Amino acid sequence: YVEFAPGAGPVGVKIGISYVSQAGAAANLAAENPPKRSFESVENAARRAWRDRLAAIRVGGGTDAERTTFYTALYHALLHPNVISDADRRYRGPDGKTHTVARGHQAQYGTFSGWDVYRDQVQLLTLLSPRTGSDIAQSLYELARQNGGVWDRWLHGASGTHVMNGDPSPTALAGIRAFGGTDFDLKGALASLVKAATVPTAQDLSPAGKPVLSAGQRPSLDKYLKLHYMPSVSNAWGGAAETLEMSTADFSLSQLASAAGQKRTAETFAERAQWWQNNFDIAADATGGYIANRKADGSWVTGFTPDTGNGFVEGTAAQYTWMVQHDPAGLFAAMGGRDKALARLDAFFHNSDGSWAFTGAGGDKAALDNEPSINVPYLYAYAGAPYKTQETVRAAMRQLWTTEPGGIPGNDDLGAMSAWYVFSALGMYPQVPSRSELVLASPLFERAEIHRPGGNDISVHATGAAAASPYVQSLKVNGRGSDRPWLPASFVRDGGRLDYTLSSTPNTAWGSAPSAAPPSFRQGEQPYQIGVGPTAATLAPGDSTKIGVRALSLSGGQGPEVRFRVEAPAGVTATPAEGTVTGGAQEITLAAAPDAAQGYYDVKVTVTSGSQSYEQPVALTVAAPGTLLAARDNTGVSDDEGDHDEADYDGGGWSYSRQALAAAGLTPGGQGTVDGLTFTWPDAPAGRPDNASAAGQSITLAEPAAALSFVGSAVNGDQQAEATVTYTDGSTAQADLAFTDWTVGGGGGAVQYGNRVVAKTAYRNVAGADKDPVATYVFATRPFEAPAGRRIASVRLPADTDLHVFALAVK
Repeated sequence: YVEFAPGAGPVGVKIGISYVSQAGAAANLAAENPPKRSFESVENAARRAWRDRLAAIRVGGGTDAERTTFYTALYHALLHPNVISDADRRYRGPDGKTHTVARGHQAQYGTFSGWDVYRDQVQLLTLLSPRTGSDIAQSLYELARQNGGVWDRWLHGASGTHVMNGDPSPTALAGIRAFGGTDFDLKGALASLVKAATVPTAQDLSPAGKPVLSAGQRPSLDKYLKLHYMPSVSNAWGGAAETLEMSTADFSLSQLASAAGQKRTAETFAERAQWWQNNFDIAADATGGYIANRKADGSWVTGFTPDTGNGFVEGTAAQYTWMVQHDPAGLFAAMGGRDKALARLDAFFHNSDGSWAFTGAGGDKAALDNEPSINVPYLYAYAGAPYKTQETVRAAMRQLWTTEPGGIPGNDDLGAMSAWYVFSALGMYPQVPSRSELVLASPLFERAEIHRPGGNDISVHATGAAAASPYVQSLKVNGRGSDRPWLPASFVRDGGRLDYTLSSTPNTAWGSAPSAAPPSFRQGEQPYQIGVGPTAATLAPGDSTKIGVRALSLSGGQGPEVRFRVEAPAGVTATPAEGTVTGGAQEITLAAAPDAAQGYYDVKVTVTSGSQSYEQPVALTVAAPGTLLAARDNTGVSDDEGDHDEADYDGGGWSYSRQALAAAGLTPGGQGTVDGLTFTWPDAPAGRPDNASAAGQSITLAEPAAALSFVGSAVNGDQQAEATVTYTDGSTAQADLAFTDWTVGGGGGAVQYGNRVVAKTAYRNVAGADKDPVATYVFATRPFEAPAGRRIASVRLPADTDLHVFALAVK
């Protein structure tokens, strides 16, 4: 290090950086910042350079805060990827060797957040600078060639990190090409990407790094090619999520193949792009079908709820189900039609009181602070309600984006979130990221001019534009009236002018006709869907519940013939026990006998359609209302010997190890004590609900108690709330229910709230993967003692599903 004497005054330092060599750093410094250049001149040059870049989009109107937010987002969206080549065009590749920028290109780029930026950021970059987009596409291809043909999902500089899931490179390249970045080796890149999508590599077959850092470009590609979906147990991060990502990537490959004139390849991958259907369970939930995690034997992972994260990456089933960007019409058909999809969208974006649910509203609601949800507001345009796209996008912009610290929702992810804001403020979005059709919202500003190097500028004029006036009354495209809430690819290619009339009152008719909807790409769809569900239920002795066998034709008419047979254990009856469904659904009533013992029961439904057949387990819990058994709604413990895919304690697929807990003293059905209070650890079989996530359940104690302690833990950070205790005389009191996070902040935190450590294990399990060497804990809360003369009769849990209760300790 270097020290300077006190009072020496300002010290000027110039730094050269090179990934190649010290000599390269010196040469870069001499070329970019020669000795006589002052700090002020460098500062002024940087300001001019950014002013020129930001001037690619000029907006007029709006408030100072709105313009500041817009240009801040544009600035962030233009920061990455980064130039990693030296002034002499040399750079260090992922193979550790020195390479030279490809002929005809200006620079080599690195630092590429593929999972994030493939959705919109590379499209925005290329719209404004096709030359830059072309260089980025060629850069990705060159780095893959130097990496043994592997296109890494997330590059730091030139080096792969393997982080996240999916195969984002096909979509990034297709998006770049669609938005004008055509000057790269299309055929070479396509051949490399097709090989990666069809020939499993040693890395694909290896479990190294799974789940978060899976080494292969397409982990467990062998399973995907065999089953046409990614099963719950694989080398990939998230089975259901991986199928959606692969479907997106394969549709992108079909677009690249079409551009290269390779018709057969295009058709093959267009059909593969519809494999998302194999993870869509039309009977997943009473509210409708969802993308769900599926086992290799064809059955669905039991215990599905829309807010489960089991099988998903940084999201839930409710959030990922919408991620069929290229085929919303097919997705809506699987949901039961446009009207049902529209109702689902409304529920997704709103709380029960009608308020917006954009972030932090629960796993069954939107999460517009992360990438899997950001395209969803634009799906209203496909459902015949573009005015709802307009109001939803604008409300999200106003609520989530500000000029204050924290004014960007979530992590900006190398400009992906900021690119969403820029596109949305302009009133347009590349909802299908591998194509250049733009789905419309409405412009925030009265005027916007998008200047492009080829002269194919885009001009937006919006009469009546204001933050509170998002609704389109009319639109002219190049002077001609249009009632379509989308722009064709030719508009991006050629440029043009948009003239809006906006208002604070919705025009529900504009763009609502089915013929006006943006295009969906349905080539290769299966003609029908079948499903069994729900796959888990709780009922009281003497009570009944219903499941359904459903068959749905996606193009109308009669569905396929599906035969079913139900096998129920003693104490449970199924009516009907067998039959045939040819369209719609057949309800099956599962009834528990009045004298059925409380506990866990396994029902098996065998469904057969044509030559295909699979057995679907249905997990039943028979429990009297008000018992802790009835309150259990989460599976938090898995067996080391199993696949761990039935357990999902924290919404991300992690769970306690049954064996590790037993070694720490918590055995199924075993007794434990803490602070003189006694509890019974759940005796749930593997894969069955063993804890209650706090959601307002009322639990009656087996016997009135003088003191009470909750045994469990928190997920997603420390959680603090209050439970309501009811005494035998009917009076109530509040009891603290606060738990430390089950990993104590990943080992970096401290036990909070006076929690007692009941058990500590050295690892936890991951769904479909191996052991995660992170210490996990089970805690007990500080005992709550009833006043003298009173006894606790029952307790009502708070509404915080990140608090989990395994047992009640009493005395």
